[in-house]
Amino acid sequence: MAKRPDSLETLQLSHELLRRIPKGRTITAPELHQQLMEAGYEREMRTIQRQLETLSEFYDIERDDSSKPYRYRWKENAKGLSLPGLSAQESLLLTLAEQQLGNLLPAKLMNSMQGFFRQARGQLDENGRSQPEREWLDKVRVISTSQPLLPPKVDQGVFEQVSNALYDNQWLDVVYQNANGKKANTYRVMPLGLVQQGPRMYLACRFEGYNDNRSLALHRIKSATASTLAFARPNDFNLQQLNDDMGFNDGPPKMIRLRFQIDKANGLHILECPLSEDQEVKELTDEYQIIATVVQTDVLDRWLLSFGPAVSQVTRRAAKF
Repeated sequence: MAKRPDSLETLQLSHELLRRIPKGRTITAPELHQQLMEAGYEREMRTIQRQLETLSEFYDIERDDSSKPYRYRWKENAKGLSLPGLSAQESLLLTLAEQQLGNLLPAKLMNSMQGFFRQARGQLDENGRSQPEREWLDKVRVISTSQPLLPPKVDQGVFEQVSNALYDNQWLDVVYQNANGKKANTYRVMPLGLVQQGPRMYLACRFEGYNDNRSLALHRIKSATASTLAFARPNDFNLQQLNDDMGFNDGPPKMIRLRFQIDKANGLHILECPLSEDQEVKELTDEYQIIATVVQTDVLDRWLLSFGPAVSQVTRRAAKF
């Protein structure tokens, strides 16, 4: 493969640096270097420093050299490049993405985007709270359909290694402690998906040497190290299908034919939002009888118990296909 001309490499580096230098605050060369590394631009620190010196000469960029490392920012009235030109709608989209997708994006991507997120927040606040796009943040919420719980603590280093290995299709070495709290074991796994279920995060994966799909709760992973060995993502893996077939529990999946009765006041929403495609409903005097094929999970058990005496006559049997 032909090597890119040095001039093109320099142009790309300059463009990325100009986009990431903020307005209204300062940033150091090491911080910019880290952002570029997270975004996949591997450059020596000295190269970054030299390029910043050159850019400071030709653009409206201030350099604070009162202490080391030097700090850089766009001058007060400078238009900057790219980010200062974000529209209010683009800023709103970026801010909502940061709020709602933070746990579903690779850690290195989130790290490389921090300058963009800060700029988007600043853009929305620039014209005060009367700005329609800024007010929109106070008009929308994502709420839980069950009792809100604080998420279990996930080690940040573990999350970074897991998300990076998932992003790059690399084998992952984990030390995992299952739900019964017994001695943790070491496994090599093929990371295939990341799922947030309520406050918990799960890693969909396959253990080395096996072809069946498994899920590991991220908060039970005590340590994780992304291998340098890459793998080919299996063509037969489908994250949505995995969730439909087994849910995300520590135990093996089990499809059941669930039957129960629920009073009409509590059962109406099950008619509106069915449990499954094959759900059957029989209307009784004061209740509905519901029959549906579902995955047996702890979530299902907690959901049924949450109705208290409003649910009765609960039976489960193995589903037949």
